[in-house]
Amino acid sequence: MNKNIGAKKPKLSELGRVRDRITFLYIEHAKLNRQESAILVSDSRGTVYVPGAMVSVLLLGPGVDVTHRAMELIGDVGMSVVWVGEQGVRQYAHGRALNHSSRLLESQAKLVSNTRTRVAVARKMYQMRFPNENVSGLSMQELRGKEGSRVRGVYRTQSKKTDVPWSRREYNPDNFELGTPINKALTAAHQALYGLSYSVIVAMGASAGLGFVHTGHDLSFVYDFADLYKAEFSIPIAFQIAAKYGNDDDIGSKTRLAMRDAFADGKLLVRMVKDLKSILDVSEAGTSLDVINLWDDKLGLQKFGVQYQEFKEDDDG
Repeated sequence: MNKNIGAKKPKLSELGRVRDRITFLYIEHAKLNRQESAILVSDSRGTVYVPGAMVSVLLLGPGVDVTHRAMELIGDVGMSVVWVGEQGVRQYAHGRALNHSSRLLESQAKLVSNTRTRVAVARKMYQMRFPNENVSGLSMQELRGKEGSRVRGVYRTQSKKTDVPWSRREYNPDNFELGTPINKALTAAHQALYGLSYSVIVAMGASAGLGFVHTGHDLSFVYDFADLYKAEFSIPIAFQIAAKYGNDDDIGSKTRLAMRDAFADGKLLVRMVKDLKSILDVSEAGTSLDVINLWDDKLGLQKFGVQYQEFKEDDDG
């Protein structure tokens, strides 16, 4: 046996773009290993090969055993890992960003650090939810009230459409089973949306913690971003699943599968990548996979990999 043989680290040119990837894959009660550029998923039924560069976010449920080699590949290909508890009510870690450019992160930090630009970005995100109205003159308080009214209306509409009774949103992160069927479905649906949002944000090189509306949490921007799509994806799907399956003990799993299909059918990854760049005001040209420069306070960005000569000012100034 040749001990020098091992899995090669994938090159950037071999990695799939974020928008071309499968949205997410949920795994439980299985062992994850690695063979070259693929994740091996094994359980009592056999083994399947998952191309590492083609999955956006990996949801790992109870009973999952992951090898160091598998985690190495996950980090290399920029796949987000979400360790989830029973029925998917927790999320934890992620791999290295697929996009090695810091352009999005720098733009995000600049925008969120100034009150005027932060409010402007928040308005832009609210405007995406009210395409036929002008919200440019509304305060943050007015925007929150308007959004709250919109979401309550979405809940009422879906309740009437599906005949699923609705009173209020109830969520106990420590006991998923205490919830009503619709609240269980909403929890699972929102969690899937958070996972995909989290994956796109970190894969593109932005910060999950620098939120414009939400703040103070390491996933603040995830909540900001996911809120753009709840009325179209997670809320209607949760009501549809609750109407179809009611008190089914596996309602969380059925909701996640429905969300996965909706993500693919609605080409949500493509939209998310485009929306993220628009929100953070960065063009396609500013998000190349592998770019690095040297910063200079007077000359601007300078080339990396160049052996510079010592600079000395003339004695005459």
